[in-house]
Amino acid sequence: MARPGTRILGFGAAQPAEAISSAQIGARYGRTAAWIEARTGIRTLRRLRSDESLADLANSAALQALSQADLAGSEIDTVIGATCSIASGDPLVSRTLSERIAPGAAYFDLNAACSGFCYGASAADALIRSGSARNVLLVGAERMSSIIDPDDLGTGIIFGDGAGAVVFGPSATGQPAIGPVAWGSDGGQSGLISFGDGSYMRMQGQQVFRWAVEKIHDVASKACLLAGLTMDDIDIFVPHQANLRIGTAIADRLGLRQAIVSTDITVSGNTSAASIPIALARLVQSGRARSGQLALLVGFGAGLTYAAQVIRLP
Repeated sequence: MARPGTRILGFGAAQPAEAISSAQIGARYGRTAAWIEARTGIRTLRRLRSDESLADLANSAALQALSQADLAGSEIDTVIGATCSIASGDPLVSRTLSERIAPGAAYFDLNAACSGFCYGASAADALIRSGSARNVLLVGAERMSSIIDPDDLGTGIIFGDGAGAVVFGPSATGQPAIGPVAWGSDGGQSGLISFGDGSYMRMQGQQVFRWAVEKIHDVASKACLLAGLTMDDIDIFVPHQANLRIGTAIADRLGLRQAIVSTDITVSGNTSAASIPIALARLVQSGRARSGQLALLVGFGAGLTYAAQVIRLP
């Protein structure tokens, strides 16, 4: 039996309203705005206040994606949440969205840390191609501010909060618009990002930087190869927004001289599994990314996990 290809139908993004400047970020650690920006590329990031809800952000991003897809919540078969920051005992991101938006839909959360969106996109693609679902809502949603030590310079200057959503559905032409995933892990290096003290996340920043720059361009290259493409075919490059210097270094190693490279890190900070869908939504909303263009997505982070795929923009 012929199975449909998968395509993206809509994007959405939501972040806390209040922007925290690099000067404000650095003040806690006795660092200047210039120091923060030189090392991370971050000019602002956004964090939820105690009276703000991650569920509300995820809901807002999901509704935007559904509107762009011209679908009602009742047309969603499966809801996937990608997150690494919800507290034990809290409702699943996917469960909350199913209850609010798509009652009766199957739902599950997955945790592949900063690779979570790419893992979730592969799962959505597989569900649709197998005939197990027709329309899938994937939302990366993170409250990273809840799992970092506010006194830790290494994580305190990097992470922000936010949610990004994508709706996937069957391709009208039958041709896939989601390329095969290239993914894997490097468990032997998992200690570079850990919860060693049982509460806050700890990260060995320099080692993670070196690992990402050495490893991730190979994963991105493999994703292009699996899709039958070359780097010259890529219009948009959206790496996980971990650090501006990492994204720039990977793009340089890939030879992406003509592609638009996402730099959403500069205004959003590192939002883990939410970073790629937020960046995609911003690129589409700004007009920098256009319908029909090919985008190379690359996620990498704690675990250490990594994943990449090529998509065609709706």
